[in-house]
Amino acid sequence: MRVLILGGGGVGVTSAYYLARAGHAVTVLDRQPGAGLETSFANAGQVSPGYSAPWAAPGIPVKAMKWLMMRHRPLVLWPRLEPRLYGWLARMLANCTEEAYRRNKGRMVRLAEYSRDALRDLRAETGIAYDHREKGTLQLFRTARQLDHVGDDTGVLDAYGVAYEVLDPAGCVAAEPALARVSGTFVGGLRLPGDETGDAHLFTQRLAALCEGLGVAFRYGVTVAGLRRDGAGIAGVVTGHGEVLTADAYVAAMGSYTPALLRPLGIDLPVYPVKGYSLTLPVADPATAPVSTVMDETYKVAITRLGDRIRVGGTAELAGFSQALRGPRRATLERSLGDLFPDGGDVAGARFWTGLRPMTPDGTPIVGATACRNLYTNTGHGTLGWTMACGSGRLLADLIGGRAPEIAHQDLAGARYARAA
Repeated sequence: MRVLILGGGGVGVTSAYYLARAGHAVTVLDRQPGAGLETSFANAGQVSPGYSAPWAAPGIPVKAMKWLMMRHRPLVLWPRLEPRLYGWLARMLANCTEEAYRRNKGRMVRLAEYSRDALRDLRAETGIAYDHREKGTLQLFRTARQLDHVGDDTGVLDAYGVAYEVLDPAGCVAAEPALARVSGTFVGGLRLPGDETGDAHLFTQRLAALCEGLGVAFRYGVTVAGLRRDGAGIAGVVTGHGEVLTADAYVAAMGSYTPALLRPLGIDLPVYPVKGYSLTLPVADPATAPVSTVMDETYKVAITRLGDRIRVGGTAELAGFSQALRGPRRATLERSLGDLFPDGGDVAGARFWTGLRPMTPDGTPIVGATACRNLYTNTGHGTLGWTMACGSGRLLADLIGGRAPEIAHQDLAGARYARAA
């Protein structure tokens, strides 16, 4: 089967790999000059199945109001005359119930655990290297109140058999020795030993090279102007140059830009761009740098070791498709790093970056078939695109190839929103 994938980020390239490995003839289109140059370029570096949870949760509306008032706030909302933003927010608030949270987290953990296993299989099959480590994630709590609410997540982790450890300050230091220098900053933590870290951009670029060895054709510098419909299916993709490209199946994996592409077809995906920021800086002293990933619960900032670099990522900014780099967001990242690993990295040599994370109101990505016979989606992964990329790609390849997927998948497709309505 000929498959055309629209989008060359981490999700699109992993989709290409699994489809090509299954024997399909695959072409990937991307407007950038190479693979993984947008949202996959400088994310937090976490492969965190255990930390997979929807933002929509009980108590979040009240917390969000408090976050908006913080100086170093993890959530930023720019007032905009944009109906889609407020419609998306309304849907997100509707998911802030105990029942919805458990349902959505269950979906996310299921896909994320599967994806982590798929990544390990891929690594064993190919020998791909991307500054990865298998040393877990430590969610660090600065207050007793944060620690008291750890049970909100461990119940779902128990249900899916995800290993975890609730740690006192000494246990946190045992996991991340550099924290001994700031031991008065935190009261405990939740460690997820099955989580991994790695450079998503490096992974995507190297996997794209492996895909080319499997016969995948990458066409860079090509914009997608629209989809041409023919009856119940898609007849072709119109490029920015007016060229029409055809295939037997089409995969929309354009992140935050996917909804605009599909809307003319009558497919309305509730995906909104949630802007995130990161700093990438050289390790100044390995003894004072993180071993793996530390998630600062107060500021919602992840601090990750990537080889001889530290990646500091966080912030959820609702600002449409703006990619302006804003100084206050950098200050928040520097504050978290300075509190926890003050001597770990060379902040003066940091690279400041921003990207648009495609977020659904229930946190779960949209992976699967659409109302168009030969059109599939692989989008809406939010902050967990790197965590869920391999599992989403493998699942999608099974669906397109007519094989029974290895995990339950019906509730991952976009049709769930029509059912909810």
